[in-house]
Amino acid sequence: MQITTFLMFTGAAEEAMNFYVSLFPNSRVVSVARYGAGEPGKEGTVKQAEFELNKTRLRCIDSPAKHAFTFTPSISLFIDCDDAAQLDRLFAAFNDGGMALMPPDNYGFSKKFAWVQDRFGVSWQLNVPA
Repeated sequence: MQITTFLMFTGAAEEAMNFYVSLFPNSRVVSVARYGAGEPGKEGTVKQAEFELNKTRLRCIDSPAKHAFTFTPSISLFIDCDDAAQLDRLFAAFNDGGMALMPPDNYGFSKKFAWVQDRFGVSWQLNVPA
């Protein structure tokens, strides 16, 4: 059995995946399957893709179905950063077009912490452990 984080987008899966891969070392797009003509999704969009962020595997899709929900900060990707400079770089990238939920600061439980929702709606907790 394997458990993998799965991100559902509605047209921005490939853009988001490529953005995330560009931010983390040891990251890559593993595979991309696209909707073809006559399939339920818009032709050329992501039917299912797998990618790795610093060797952690994730999957994503462009859902052709309309849903009454999207991403919520209740579920987030938690990143233990190597140092404050790395946290600041990631925060700036995710916050560009996104929204700071907790700006970078020392909240007492780590050296530095930030929580940000990126422009795709995915929530990230960035931490420099104490």
